[in-house]
Amino acid sequence: MSKKIGDRKDGTLLRKLDSMHVIMPLIFPNRCDNEAFLSERIDLTNINKYLAQKNADNPEYSYNLFQIMVTAMLKTITLRPLMNRFIANKNMYQRNEVTAAFTVKKVFSDHGGEALAAIHAKDSDTIDTIHNEIFRQVSFCRSEEKDPSTASMDVLKKVPRFLLKIVGRGARFLDRHGWMPKSVIATDPFYSSVVLSNLGSIGLHAGYHHLTNWGTTSVFCIIGEIKKRPFYDENGNMEMRDSVDLGLTIDERIADGYYYSKTVRLLRKLLENPELLEKPLSEKVDY
Repeated sequence: MSKKIGDRKDGTLLRKLDSMHVIMPLIFPNRCDNEAFLSERIDLTNINKYLAQKNADNPEYSYNLFQIMVTAMLKTITLRPLMNRFIANKNMYQRNEVTAAFTVKKVFSDHGGEALAAIHAKDSDTIDTIHNEIFRQVSFCRSEEKDPSTASMDVLKKVPRFLLKIVGRGARFLDRHGWMPKSVIATDPFYSSVVLSNLGSIGLHAGYHHLTNWGTTSVFCIIGEIKKRPFYDENGNMEMRDSVDLGLTIDERIADGYYYSKTVRLLRKLLENPELLEKPLSEKVDY
């Protein structure tokens, strides 16, 4: 599809919207003022069985919960395209691709640096291809190499502070109009469909995380620590099972509550039936 006036390099301007979704960005222009927070608790019984099966042959880089979460989020957004919308400069756009971003800690220490990683999904991707891409990205991030966004920030920090503030104002202007160079935003997590943060890997609970007015991200997913929690059946019988809590922060302007409800239902379906992630991201799921 050819680019039209009003489109951005990373999104297509939505020209046929209902009146509410035209007006909302005008009267509520800031993303951080329009956050909806959702929390979910996922029973890991089926995921644990699935991971045991996938890792039975002891691959060099084993499958884990985070890879399942990334794949499930990518498949959910692929099948629920309104979740891949974003609002910039008071206009609503449909993002041109489905992407997931996360931060990689180079070394688990107080002084360990961080690097930025981004997964650019294709409709044909599965848990296996995403697993391999995450392995490639994590290996790169933990090497001495620097991702483009970090390299750009390293250059900017050397600029005198008074000039840096001018650069910052210019960057925000470019960001607002969708004119930031692709090389600068290549690994900027806040230009992705979803940002994931695996707080469970550092022993923290899942919880609320704000969106940002910078960039275009409309969805943030926090993954908490794995621990045993009580689950009750329809007769009130309790069983302790491994589980994980998720915190989802969403820009409420991009869709409505019913759409979000069905989206969370799909995400839960994928996580409770992880074998569905072996199918292409674009393959529909009955949920």
